[in-house]
Amino acid sequence: MEKETALIEAILYLESEPIEESALARISGFDRETVNQALENLGERYALESSGVELTRISGGVMISPKKKHWDNLKDRYGRKNESRLSRAAMETLSIIAYSQPITRSEVEAIRGVSADTMIRLLMEKQLIREVGKKDVPGKPIQYGTSKEFLKQFRLNSIADLPRLNEAEQDRFALKSE
Repeated sequence: MEKETALIEAILYLESEPIEESALARISGFDRETVNQALENLGERYALESSGVELTRISGGVMISPKKKHWDNLKDRYGRKNESRLSRAAMETLSIIAYSQPITRSEVEAIRGVSADTMIRLLMEKQLIREVGKKDVPGKPIQYGTSKEFLKQFRLNSIADLPRLNEAEQDRFALKSE
């Protein structure tokens, strides 16, 4: 099993994006059970204090990434550069979309109280949000949701992994009915 684990580790090292277990099986030529056992072996190895990396599940795939406890020391050199940092307004808009998706531009504006055109355009350009459909109301406005890039950037396996909101925060993200 050592050779199989080593090959899966090498594939994960060479991949720059999270890779699904089915793709690991296809690339390695191993069956899913062998891939799962190799991932389990790697997870145990990386859990040791002497390891600086861990297996991270992001957007339905798996990848090797630095342990979270080391990120403060690494982010200045290896993190996203300053130009990709989001303003407070962009983060607020992204949070509203993440917690309320699917959501239309006008619904975001109703929650924020200001126009969301620029922020939605910026978040689309950064591929953090995407169009997920049209609302079944007159005018059929576009609905937005988060993207795989959002999951990757925030190191989430799925949107269900977002931190839970307390009652006050839930009220903040609720649409105000007049």
